Amino acid sequence: MNESKANSPKESLANLAIDPDVLARELAAELLEDPLDEIDLKDLDSDALKVSRECDAGLLWLKQGHEERLQGLRVFCEHRDPRALPLLLPLLHEPCPVERMSAVYALGRNPWPPAVDLLLNLLRTDSNAYVRKATAWSLGNYSDAPVLDPLIHSLKNDVAAVRLWASGSLAEAGSASVENADSAAKQLLISLQIDIEPLVRSNCIWALGRLYGKLVESRKQELVTAFFQVLLQDVEASVRDEARTALTQLNNSQALEKLENLVEDGLLA
Repeated sequence: MNESKANSPKESLANLAIDPDVLARELAAELLEDPLDEIDLKDLDSDALKVSRECDAGLLWLKQGHEERLQGLRVFCEHRDPRALPLLLPLLHEPCPVERMSAVYALGRNPWPPAVDLLLNLLRTDSNAYVRKATAWSLGNYSDAPVLDPLIHSLKNDVAAVRLWASGSLAEAGSASVENADSAAKQLLISLQIDIEPLVRSNCIWALGRLYGKLVESRKQELVTAFFQVLLQDVEASVRDEARTALTQLNNSQALEKLENLVEDGLLA
């Protein structure tokens, strides 16, 4: 899941108190990377000790004042530690939206079933779009919980930033079962056709591509048809490119053949 698959560069978490959107971009960029690719085995012990010390400090910060809590939240947006979970839940009720948003991201990083109802309530009722946006992302990590319908509702009705994250999280929520995949794909296909924001349409394509393997044949055909329609008709080049990339990754021989024919006919470069 991604913020248009998070093409924005990483920025320091230390800027969170100044710019509440920085953490969203940081976490989105992080989703594109596998930290295991960068681990040097000889550094495992020292890295583990460093993380342990950071988490110990973070636990202390979460029990203190506003600025200290923000420091602690930054720690658990980056690291997983079950000891933090009981301390994160109360912060979902804080009047400061940056604290609520950061606690939501931390609970996405550290999924905990008792948090589901509170997160769903925030997605439905919080007045701050940054908080709802964070919640839409975090709920993608709770695919075994009843998050599908709330995410579909957000994709249909919320502001663009929340719709962007909801579309990505539907790829995760839909993967829980064939039935969920079909329900998620149905709304993603609708939003692909009608959403006015190109980034949301691109994310719908990405999510649909992720769900393709779990869809029944009739829905797969509907998806392929929709992708070709976007490829040939969408006004935004970035969305057309996303559709083309997705079609090449579906493992669908007929779609690949049609792409080749469009190129041969001069309809695609």
